[in-house]
Amino acid sequence: MSDEIRDITIIGGGPTGLFAAFYAGMRGHPSPIVDSLPEHGGQLMALYPEKNIIDVGVYHKILAKDLSRNLIKQAMQFEPEVVLDQQVKTLERQDDHFVLTCSSTELRSRAIVIAGGKGAFEPMKLNCPGYEDFMYKGVEFAVRDPEAFRGKRVLIVGGGDSALDFVLMLKDSAESLTLVHRRDGWRAHGATVEQMEAAAAAGEIDLRTFHEVREIHGNGCIERVTIFDNRTDEGHTVDCDIVISCLGFKPDLGPIKNWGLDVAKNRILVDRQMGTNVPGVYGAGDIVDYEGKLDLIATGFAEAAVAVNNAVHFVDPSARVNPGHSTNMKVFKE
Repeated sequence: MSDEIRDITIIGGGPTGLFAAFYAGMRGHPSPIVDSLPEHGGQLMALYPEKNIIDVGVYHKILAKDLSRNLIKQAMQFEPEVVLDQQVKTLERQDDHFVLTCSSTELRSRAIVIAGGKGAFEPMKLNCPGYEDFMYKGVEFAVRDPEAFRGKRVLIVGGGDSALDFVLMLKDSAESLTLVHRRDGWRAHGATVEQMEAAAAAGEIDLRTFHEVREIHGNGCIERVTIFDNRTDEGHTVDCDIVISCLGFKPDLGPIKNWGLDVAKNRILVDRQMGTNVPGVYGAGDIVDYEGKLDLIATGFAEAAVAVNNAVHFVDPSARVNPGHSTNMKVFKE
């Protein structure tokens, strides 16, 4: 990267970061997008690209990967610099700008918008023998390509949205599908639970509530899994090729914790202008917290607009915070 000082830099290439980059370009400040992942899209692309997103505006429902592609296309119309596979290690103030030290490069910027999702995320572990041995060799945490599971014997562990979404996604293509959950309560949308229970009643899946995984077996690849009833300790074996562990992810702010920002419970605290305690540094999306916070893509878009508009005003105090309606902007009339 050159030593040029950018006006605004976006940290995070997920939905919120992409919309922030679009908004910055719309305000006349095309902004680099820095992301630690090798592609844009954040968790939408990294964890559940085949999942339907049904709670964003305009779309009745849309696959996560298609929503990501549309957001990328929207952001790229202003030709921002793209800096992928680069984690921002340090953020330091230097004279009238910030220096972002990344894995193998540096950037300089007058203002920063942090839209890093939930930060670094690490899968919660299955506490059983065989888990570490088969990680990414049969033990998976997401369904990126449903065709990779076609004709396979699949066992899914978990009771949240991801687990049930993957069940419904794979039940018609997998040779067999077993859902294991440690209780009979679900942390998923009611409609999804109803569809899963209907599939179980129809014999399309093997539903095992009050069960947990005791051990994953195999020689070079997964061959079977021992599960047990946590009420009686009675165990039995399920033939299996793939285990999808959907126990959730442990969020971690990573290096961000050392940037001098006010942080609570792995979140960056922001005010109504999406400003942090460090002037010139703003936040948006799942990584921030404030009274009344909602973790939704839809609210992330609004937070990105607020953060960028205030960042623009910080960089250029003569610029209005409220840009008015986009249809009246010069950039869309050229």
